[in-house]
Amino acid sequence: MSKSNYSPEIEKLRRAMEKELSTGRYTHTLGVAFTASCLAMSHGIDNLESTMIAGLLHDCAKAMHGSELVSICEKSHLNMSAVERSNPTSLLHAKVGAYLAEHKYGVKDEDILNAIRYHTTGRPNMSRLEKIIYIADYIEPGRKQIVDLDYVRRLAYQDLDCTMEKILSDTLAYLRKTGSITDEMTVKTYHYYKH
Repeated sequence: MSKSNYSPEIEKLRRAMEKELSTGRYTHTLGVAFTASCLAMSHGIDNLESTMIAGLLHDCAKAMHGSELVSICEKSHLNMSAVERSNPTSLLHAKVGAYLAEHKYGVKDEDILNAIRYHTTGRPNMSRLEKIIYIADYIEPGRKQIVDLDYVRRLAYQDLDCTMEKILSDTLAYLRKTGSITDEMTVKTYHYYKH
């Protein structure tokens, strides 16, 4: 990524994420941003800048400790469910990430903020950008050992809603199999996209 190819805002956010995140998380973040841009082009979204911003910032709070995420939610009056409070690193980083995107990085576009906010659980009736970030997070090139990943990657370029259903179905099956806590929003989102 060079200054000559991207807007100053994108370059500024890229540099900020390179400093904030671990090497592995930063590599993942770039993978999500580029995968999301490819999906956006494939599905006729013209505003690639928004897609890049959402992709770059989707995990901007991921390096924070769970207690720090809870503290930010409490101080900023962000609602937390019992499940989110009990599993903050996995679930609250998206909510806090949207907060930081707005208050630290100056993002005002509600669609970008929602794409960050819901990239782990999804939500019913997501915008195309929200779906693209959710899907890109799941299929970016660094992901491995996910059931049916090759199929999901192909499907993502054909039908966003069907891809949402497949990812959500597989995610819920994995959470049940491992005995992990399931956020209610993920269940609601699955039922919304289930055909």
